[in-house]
Amino acid sequence: MHMKRYVTAFLFLLTIPAQAQRKHSRESQYPTYHGLIMAGYQGWFRAAGDGSGAKHFAYGDETRSGIDMWPDVSEYEKTYSTPFKLADGQPAKFFSSYDKSTTDLHFKWMQEYGIDGVFMQRFFNNAKHRDSSSGVILKNAFAAASKYHRAIAVMYDLSGLKASGEDCSAIIADWKYLVDQLKVTNQSGAKTYLQENGKPVVAIWGIGFPDRPYQLRNIGLERLIDFLKNDPVYGGCAVMLGVPTAWRTLNADCMPDSYLHTLIQQADIVLPWTVQRYSPLLHNDMDRYRDNTLEDMAWCRQHQLEYVPCVYPGFSWHNLSRYEFPDDVKPSGSIPRQGGRFYWQQITTAISAGATMLYVAMFDEVNEATAIFKTTDQPPVSTTTPFIHLDGKPADHYLWLTGQAAKMLRNELPLSIPMPERK
Repeated sequence: MHMKRYVTAFLFLLTIPAQAQRKHSRESQYPTYHGLIMAGYQGWFRAAGDGSGAKHFAYGDETRSGIDMWPDVSEYEKTYSTPFKLADGQPAKFFSSYDKSTTDLHFKWMQEYGIDGVFMQRFFNNAKHRDSSSGVILKNAFAAASKYHRAIAVMYDLSGLKASGEDCSAIIADWKYLVDQLKVTNQSGAKTYLQENGKPVVAIWGIGFPDRPYQLRNIGLERLIDFLKNDPVYGGCAVMLGVPTAWRTLNADCMPDSYLHTLIQQADIVLPWTVQRYSPLLHNDMDRYRDNTLEDMAWCRQHQLEYVPCVYPGFSWHNLSRYEFPDDVKPSGSIPRQGGRFYWQQITTAISAGATMLYVAMFDEVNEATAIFKTTDQPPVSTTTPFIHLDGKPADHYLWLTGQAAKMLRNELPLSIPMPERK
């Protein structure tokens, strides 16, 4: 009788990790990243009067603005006046990421245009302090992802991690909080958390960049990766690492430390950051992008890793750089969009090289003018603060292009090397 009781107790103990593992839903409408185009989602925009309690706003004013691109706000339920004026003298309006209606509209667009989903950016300070407004935005996003059946995942951005006195322990604690309290991997309603090989994908961005204050070797990255992959309660995840473009060769924009390769080989997916690394103004730069992609993918195959190329529509960082980096002010529209041709060249180059999944930088990033969501070709008029235009294209041009790219990635449409035209 006693032996039977011991055997029963032993079998019960064996089942505890399996039961605990169910904190992550085994189900997902997105069991693999393959065949998907995911975008990065900042969600950090606040506006005066939105109830978030924020005191600083990205749009700023004519003496100090942090954005280079203006959103098309014609469809938002709530908008807020700014110090800027439109050409007709009316106050220019902005949205707030804090509003649930804003997030809902963005995910509605994703569904409407066929964009598969987004990685929600979770910055180190948000993870460490868990401010209420970032938690509200996450909750709204996961609800909208279920409502519109869009893939969603968490991307931790190490930006904000200090040179000393901090490590990735805060991210471990935050992941437990997100899983336990916000149920990110087990949403109510439709289960849409992005998985790879049936494992929830968690991204860690900012590894291997030489301009960071933190040291790669002493912030507990191996412990964090091991926790996400192997913890009996909160683990079982697929880890994606956001690294520099030159991660494989350990030069150029990457720190020359082979320890980066040690970390990468412990992960599952490699995401190189290519914003500003390629330009349509450089002769044959897409050949360089193609060659790097092919060689990166070969390295990943050799080490049994997945690889996701990064594409972006263009870049402009003039207004923010004026006061953040006065000795290195960026020109407005420094990497031009060319009406979408530059974006489309990257997409077709990556797919032609054999890419089966893509990461778009970014969905809503108007600070550096990489946004693909609806922006306006008629931004505010200012003598001190220039905003880039859309080359005469409609507000939804980049949403439409991204949706076309997703169909071509999945072979639902034949791959078109020339940029497609809307009928």
